[in-house]
Amino acid sequence: MSVAAQSERVLDRSRSEWLTPALVSLLALALLAATVEIVLDGAVGHSPLIPKSPQIAGWLQGIGERLGYRVFLIAILVSAGAYAGLIALARRSRERVVVSKRAALLLIGALHLVVFAGPILLSTDVFSYIAYARMGVEHGINPYTHGPLAIAADPVYQYVGHDWRHVATAYGPLYTLLSYPLAPLGLKGALWAMKLEALLASAGTLALVWRCARARGLDPVWAILVLGANPLYVIYGLGGAHNDLIMLLAMMAAVSLTLLAPQSRGRDAGAAAIVVAGALIKATVAALLPFMVLARRSLAPLVGALAALIAGALIGYAAFGVHGIDVVAALNRDAAFVSTDSFATEIAHLFGKPGVFPIDHDLLKAALVAIVVHLMWRTWRGYDWVAASGWTLLAISVTSTWLLAWYILWPLPLAVISRDRRLLVATLVVQALFIAHQISPLLAPVQ
Repeated sequence: MSVAAQSERVLDRSRSEWLTPALVSLLALALLAATVEIVLDGAVGHSPLIPKSPQIAGWLQGIGERLGYRVFLIAILVSAGAYAGLIALARRSRERVVVSKRAALLLIGALHLVVFAGPILLSTDVFSYIAYARMGVEHGINPYTHGPLAIAADPVYQYVGHDWRHVATAYGPLYTLLSYPLAPLGLKGALWAMKLEALLASAGTLALVWRCARARGLDPVWAILVLGANPLYVIYGLGGAHNDLIMLLAMMAAVSLTLLAPQSRGRDAGAAAIVVAGALIKATVAALLPFMVLARRSLAPLVGALAALIAGALIGYAAFGVHGIDVVAALNRDAAFVSTDSFATEIAHLFGKPGVFPIDHDLLKAALVAIVVHLMWRTWRGYDWVAASGWTLLAISVTSTWLLAWYILWPLPLAVISRDRRLLVATLVVQALFIAHQISPLLAPVQ
């Protein structure tokens, strides 16, 4: 190699050494700034994007302007672009540290705290959680047999979404019992407690993802960055204080137990029991069980799952009667709902259909069963059970006719610790399609 070529190579490396970190910093600032914009403008209130809520973020008022659709969609687009660039740069430069552990934790912590300090974003679900808790504690009404309409005089009722006022809770009895101690705190106190629960659950999930990534020889900094800086995770999931974050914590606790503890029957039984506990919060996480059993090739997970299921059923029955343990009925009821954001709805529109018909529900269920059976067969043949679980959760969200932004977060913690990179790519592509659907009004011609 000539002296000139060597000099050019050194110069290129020198430029890269300062240019890449500078670009990473710029992208991180853009991601944080877009999140701050949404929170500050959301704190003003009187926005269709911010659910009607008790005043909990008054100290942020007077800084932003009322959050409109255009500003929100631009902020989401900026967040998604900055996030994509950030994780691409951090992943590409494995030979040197581009995003340090400290920098990643600072960015993720800042995003979480900004959203925590602000109002509830984009969803009324948290008010349903509080309503169901107050029904049982303050009014002595079973939330598995009545909807929030039964407490129409309660202060929380006016904040519950119209779609759920007549609907009994679909959440597991463990989650309902966990929410009961928050009811006596009052409306604002319970709201802050729910936000704190979501924040702590997210922190716990990120810590477990870090440990699992290290156990599998993956880059833990990159893993928590992909999860903790994800705009859908932060703005939709954490911003709405969704109980999905508690479910994800239980999921990752079970996975970490299988990856970190010495292999034993007791460990496998404990991990399966934690999965069941997570399913008694939100049933979706039960999808991990068959893959865990097939991968361990042992009866221990079945024993642990059965013991936890019996204990949960006894507690649920004692607290709520037979309706508290009738998970199948609640799942069938929710499966009939159709949202405008679901892939099924969009595909129906592409084929000129006005919406999703009953036959479409049956076809989607059949497709999901086929996918799960195929993944179970592959797991039996030696495929990574963590990846198979992630693919199943992704398939559940894609085939669901009731798709919400936080549903496509379910496979993400598993995807970042999976040895099958295709799972992460597919998860992020699905999220990108969801965001593209959300921002499509920006492309519509101005009337």
